Amino acid sequence: LQVHTFRGPHWCEYCANFMWGLIAQGVKCADCGLNVHKQCSKMVPNDCKPDLKHVKKVYSCDLTTLVKAHFTKRPMVVDMCIREIESRGLNSEGLYRVSGFSDLIEDVKMAFDRDGEKADISVNMYEDINIITGALKLYFRDLPIPLITYDAYPKFIESAKTADPDEQLEILHEALKLLPPAHCETLRYLMAHLKRVTLHEKENLMSAENLGIVFGPTLMRAPELDAMAALNDIRYQRLVVEMLIKNEDILF
Repeated sequence: LQVHTFRGPHWCEYCANFMWGLIAQGVKCADCGLNVHKQCSKMVPNDCKPDLKHVKKVYSCDLTTLVKAHFTKRPMVVDMCIREIESRGLNSEGLYRVSGFSDLIEDVKMAFDRDGEKADISVNMYEDINIITGALKLYFRDLPIPLITYDAYPKFIESAKTADPDEQLEILHEALKLLPPAHCETLRYLMAHLKRVTLHEKENLMSAENLGIVFGPTLMRAPELDAMAALNDIRYQRLVVEMLIKNEDILF
């Protein structure tokens, strides 16, 4: 809910009373468009159904908001990119490690923001599969709340710092329970895909360790602002993703 200035007379959708004042008369939900008094906003349950007309883009949009607005289990950008990569890119050397041309990756981002699931990311439009992998990584980097959320982050890092493999898996199980449903489902789908990427390691040279190096900082961001602590966490982020890929079948 954000403070909003309404043009013309407006009534609160919670108490049905008039919103007084010329500016900042109330608050408006960025997801579903609900208009209420500031004092009424404390009583409004935080479980709105986002309206597509208020969800203007795909990238940089909260993951849960996006899936609720589109009535999907996962963001369509994740499904579409993974489908494209698996249909023609699994044997591509350095898959996910090799960078695509940044201007074309930006093109894919704009196509998703503009056209949603009608975006054309086929081989006819983008012959280089690294453009599609780049667009997928950019989607995760642009999330306002990372795929592995700030709340769950410490528990995931704790698992990577644990020496005993059985204990590691136990802590990872606990960490996954801390993720919102849309985040957990998207992570599950992505890890199953990355596991399939490792099955083609002979051709693409991408092991679980290599994918961990690429995806660790992409899926996880340290909640604290301490730069040194964030730097120290990079090796643990890599380990978390590596463990998730290797144990995908047990954990999800």
